[in-house]
Amino acid sequence: MNSGKGSGKTVKIRQIGSPQRRHHRQRETLVGLKLNKIGRVAELPDTPSTRGMIAKVSHLVELVEK
Repeated sequence: MNSGKGSGKTVKIRQIGSPQRRHHRQRETLVGLKLNKIGRVAELPDTPSTRGMIAKVSHLVELVEK
């Protein structure tokens, strides 16, 4: 079984929305994704947990083409 380590797949995301006036869990999710300012870009491993976090704040982030 492949644990995802060493596969080299990554996903780039950019924050496009503010977490102000949002639930604190969404803010915490953005921090977990290494985002905390509009316009910041983070490159993270493409794992199911990362994809789930992106789905929770999909209205605040966008995928960046590589």
